Amino acid sequence: MASTPKSSYHLHNHPGNSHLRWSRAIPPILTVPSGSEITLELPDGGGNQITRENAAAGTALSSFDLSKADPGLGPIYVEGAEPGDVLRVDFLAIEPLVDFGWTAVFPGFGILSDEGEFADVAEGVLKIIDLGRPGSGDWVVDKGYILFRTSKPTKTGEEIRVPYAPFLGLVGVAPAEGEHPMIPPLETGGNIDTRWTGVGSSLFLPVKVPGALLSLGDGHAAQGDGEICGTAVETRMRATVRVTVEKEQKSWVKSPWVLTAKRDGDHNVTGEQREFMCLGVDSDIRQATKKAIRGVIDWLEAEKGLDRTEAYMLASLVGHLRMCEVVDMPNYAIGCAVPLDVFVPLPSES
Repeated sequence: MASTPKSSYHLHNHPGNSHLRWSRAIPPILTVPSGSEITLELPDGGGNQITRENAAAGTALSSFDLSKADPGLGPIYVEGAEPGDVLRVDFLAIEPLVDFGWTAVFPGFGILSDEGEFADVAEGVLKIIDLGRPGSGDWVVDKGYILFRTSKPTKTGEEIRVPYAPFLGLVGVAPAEGEHPMIPPLETGGNIDTRWTGVGSSLFLPVKVPGALLSLGDGHAAQGDGEICGTAVETRMRATVRVTVEKEQKSWVKSPWVLTAKRDGDHNVTGEQREFMCLGVDSDIRQATKKAIRGVIDWLEAEKGLDRTEAYMLASLVGHLRMCEVVDMPNYAIGCAVPLDVFVPLPSES
């Protein structure tokens, strides 16, 4: 009697399971069939270099090694994936592994790093953020928000509650050629730092090499669009994803696409409370924007049957441009999102 193929896998974080460059030459640490669910214990975006202890001692940033940032757990070889296919990654669960996160302003990093008041931050500034523990009254997953503690009381006597919205900043497949650093996003994904890839969303990546060679990392408990100062609430995460090879011809998937999670309470016509968003990746922010818009036009033409001029018009009427990532130089990731509830099925004829 034939055995049933295994459908769920678990990857732990240890040095042999992660890498610090994107390359098809890195051998896979795990091979899975299409449709598998994988649970990963992920290091934070700093490679777990920052701890409560070295933060309290004031040595966390002075000893921080940027070359160890954004490690990717993987690569994972997905059976059946070939160049020209699309790898779909469904995010099923994401939860902190530790009771703290951190955010920091690093010298020379962040969108305002060339301006005097932030360029002069010689050693950087670090903030440790409490996430609580499971079963306690302050567990962030139960509370739904993160308390942003300021160094002095606000003038208005308010506390600042940042919505808890976990996601993985780094999800990508191997590029076709070359060796690339981890921090800048690529058209094959990687460090896209796109907050719309939370639980319930799906990411679609263009496969460039056999097996796709998927890697994940850089857990965030919260982040705004752009990751403005260069960091989110960085923390170690446990994440469960499902990986599926899509063989249908989708030549319009030239860069990452995001199918967002369902929204609650928003106006919609069809009940499809989601958006489909193309990420344009480029070292020029205008070119990245153009790539995102062209991707949407390609999709509307191929999948909805619109001619390209009408697709361009529709993108102007309903599309939302988002500065998803603007700090991981030299590349920007700009999203163009189309709400799916604008596509309303016609009543069937009786």
